[in-house]
Amino acid sequence: MEQLRLRFAQPADAAALLAVYRPYVEGTAVTFEYDVPSAAQFARRIERTLARYPYLAAERGGEIVGYAYAGPFHPRAAYAWAAEVSVYVAPHCRRAGAGRRLYTALEALLCELHILSANACIAFAPQPDEYLSNDSEAFHRAMGYRRAAHFHACGCKFGRWYDMIWMEKMLGEHTPRPAPVTAFADVRDALAEKYGY
Repeated sequence: MEQLRLRFAQPADAAALLAVYRPYVEGTAVTFEYDVPSAAQFARRIERTLARYPYLAAERGGEIVGYAYAGPFHPRAAYAWAAEVSVYVAPHCRRAGAGRRLYTALEALLCELHILSANACIAFAPQPDEYLSNDSEAFHRAMGYRRAAHFHACGCKFGRWYDMIWMEKMLGEHTPRPAPVTAFADVRDALAEKYGY
């Protein structure tokens, strides 16, 4: 099997990233999104993300097989040191280490930006079914995240109600005067050189 290569995603990757995301929208409750975005919509999402946060793509044999990115946990100023994180891996590449590689790299980049907390919003099935297996919760637990909140019956998809949980991981020390958060766009080139992206 060819080696997995990580790089920064860009808006031009939208169609390839959508190929990874589409099965999750159309056939699972992993995302509560109902409709697959257009490539143009997805490109705008990537562009907005890259202004402040990292967005990584994983390639194998020239094909994008997964991606991970961060975004604001909440818009208010005091939340600046927390970021929401997400990862998606193509169904045919799951359980092969791509998700772990992506998250490990994403967390390292967030530390470079002085982000101190990573938070993941995860769909959860009280009774796992064909649309939601709770593998995401298990993955995050294995990556060192712990459950911080549980909301019940807050998402309806495929005519079924699903819960939502938040899981969190502390990435750095929470001091009284934390270093200011750096926007990803301001240090992208330096990080690309440092990490080989």
